[in-house]
Amino acid sequence: MKRDFLSIADWSSKELLRILDDSRIMKMYPANFSEALRGKSIAMIFEKPSLRTHVTFDVGIHELGAHAVYLTQADISLGKRESVYDTAKNLERWIDGVVVRTFAHKTCVDLAAAMDVPVVNALTDFEHPCQAVGDFLTIQEKLGEFEGKKLVFVGDGNNVCHSLMLLAAKVGMDFVASTPRGYAPKPRVVKIAAKAAKSSRSTVAVNHDPKEAVKQADVVYTDVWASMGQEAEKQQRADLFKEFQVNAKLMSYAKSKALFMHCLPAHRGEEVTDSVIDSANSVVFDEAENRLHTQKAILAALLH
Repeated sequence: MKRDFLSIADWSSKELLRILDDSRIMKMYPANFSEALRGKSIAMIFEKPSLRTHVTFDVGIHELGAHAVYLTQADISLGKRESVYDTAKNLERWIDGVVVRTFAHKTCVDLAAAMDVPVVNALTDFEHPCQAVGDFLTIQEKLGEFEGKKLVFVGDGNNVCHSLMLLAAKVGMDFVASTPRGYAPKPRVVKIAAKAAKSSRSTVAVNHDPKEAVKQADVVYTDVWASMGQEAEKQQRADLFKEFQVNAKLMSYAKSKALFMHCLPAHRGEEVTDSVIDSANSVVFDEAENRLHTQKAILAALLH
């Protein structure tokens, strides 16, 4: 039975920890997996432009011995020139898996429902699960364990926040989302995460006071205030989010060796200052590198 990687919520704690284990091994011994997906072809459907997601998937697919077919919205006009269903039924005749980076989460779900080959969510407006797995490999490398550690997300309760919250709950790490009022993560995601956290004996919380939230934090994470497609809201959000900037003062409330994380691209001087993102505590480029290794592990789990 085929599996998809659409949401962190769909995978068990054991399965996610296994992906992290596999990621570490693939990172240490990449040559051992150069034939893992030999002969496979994987379509990469990108409605949104990308640097990290495009390069890491393209290189990762190559390093696993498979072939990547890159398709932009200009190439296939997903859901416009023909239905998502018809596109899916065509693609499944030629390829062995699909990586999709799109705006609406429903597009990703509909594509997966129509296809008999695995689909990987490379970003939607609801979740960014591949980013979260790469982030947690980085946390594991730096902190050694998840239990008893605290991750605080500061800013918009967006797709990245959703995936981080779910994964923290699955692996037993305490999580706090600190957002302006009206910008909290979706209640249903909080509910799912809280249930998972109960099983892993961790906690999930939402608050609107970043200084209080980051106290004793082991990791402080932020993202842009206005994501792609929200440009019209940029000034309004800048006014509302200014107290949520991750700067040296805010970081001083966290543990002295607290990691700083950001999924990138960063808008320096907005959600984060240069002094923080360029500090010794910043691991943003380690996160970017680890996307390569964790995405390889995800693809291998689905297609091997």
